[in-house]
Amino acid sequence: MSLANTDQFKITFAPLELAEVYRLADDPGNGAIVVMSGTVRNNTEGKEVRFLEYQAYEPMAIAIFQDIAQNIRREWPATNQVIIHHRTGRLQIGEISVLVAVGCPHRGEAFAACQYAIDTLKHNAPIWKKEHWVDGSSQWVSIGSCN
Repeated sequence: MSLANTDQFKITFAPLELAEVYRLADDPGNGAIVVMSGTVRNNTEGKEVRFLEYQAYEPMAIAIFQDIAQNIRREWPATNQVIIHHRTGRLQIGEISVLVAVGCPHRGEAFAACQYAIDTLKHNAPIWKKEHWVDGSSQWVSIGSCN
């Protein structure tokens, strides 16, 4: 296990940087770093998307991120790093909305922990997205509705 836990959690309007999150997840004890990058796609259920808008209740979202990391460490105790960054505001097609990175000694636990982190975040964190479609309509998607 890492000598110092330097997990990092962030909610930001600023663009997310894949290289930064990878660097933060890096640790000499890692045999694997698994990164999940959620990006804004151009369609949802056959409707053409123009852009997305994200809002979050930051203090509670950060607390959920911390809980996710604690649960990861209980299930996969050799985990070295957990990094979770999420965007808010208006995001265009192709922009990164969320980055989750988990560093572990072995790939199996890194993959499993990263999947647990993103699945739990999508269902529990108070982060909402509004889909804006090309036809001019829009709709908020609530917690737990994101796949």
